[in-house]
Amino acid sequence: MAHFALIDDTNTVREVITVGNDDCGGGDFPQSEPIGQAFIASCGLTGTWLQTSYHANFRGAYAAISMVYNPITDTFEVPTNE
Repeated sequence: MAHFALIDDTNTVREVITVGNDDCGGGDFPQSEPIGQAFIASCGLTGTWLQTSYHANFRGAYAAISMVYNPITDTFEVPTNE
């Protein structure tokens, strides 16, 4: 199974869903991400969906609601209090 996080315009994670491997082309990240994104769009789900790793093999950590995506480091991070 592959997991995708919906991020809003502030890069905050709003939702995390599971997508079948077959719906991601059966490949590995990063090749699987655009295929999974196309599948998610075909289901009528809009927004920016980024693949996340349950075992934190990429993007630093498994995305959870309220975490923030850092596009500079390409990681999901716990937000810091400012």
